[in-house]
Amino acid sequence: MANNFDFFIGTWTSKQRRLRDVLAGSDEWYEFTGVSRCWSVLDGGGNIDEVTLPELGYTGLTVRIFNPATELWSIYWARNDIGLALPPTVGRFEPDGVGRFYDDEEWNGRPIRVRYLWTVASADSCRWEQAFSTDQGETWETNWVADFTRAD
Repeated sequence: MANNFDFFIGTWTSKQRRLRDVLAGSDEWYEFTGVSRCWSVLDGGGNIDEVTLPELGYTGLTVRIFNPATELWSIYWARNDIGLALPPTVGRFEPDGVGRFYDDEEWNGRPIRVRYLWTVASADSCRWEQAFSTDQGETWETNWVADFTRAD
């Protein structure tokens, strides 16, 4: 459905944590905060959010676009210090309510499968997780988690 991400429209604060050393057997995390502002575009067929991560010293922008023919979302990410990251992560919200989105990339010269999970806990809270797999999705290492709380 073209409005799957309507839950995220508005302003959010977030508590985020990232794995310090990705795909290195690390279990050490660091934490930081963020503020996100999201708005609808394309008559609900897309949205944009801008996140400020002051402790990391950068801002990011996510553009999500729904394709009604395939019923898939394409998610594009950009940062002020690196520009647009490609390819987009593509997927949908499944009947269990969890959004699952995937793409294939490289991490430090290694091919990886990337997974984003979106889980909506309530109208005022949701979670986003990023995980990498080096075995085509057989196993996953979660490396970034963001817990969002509605601010408006």
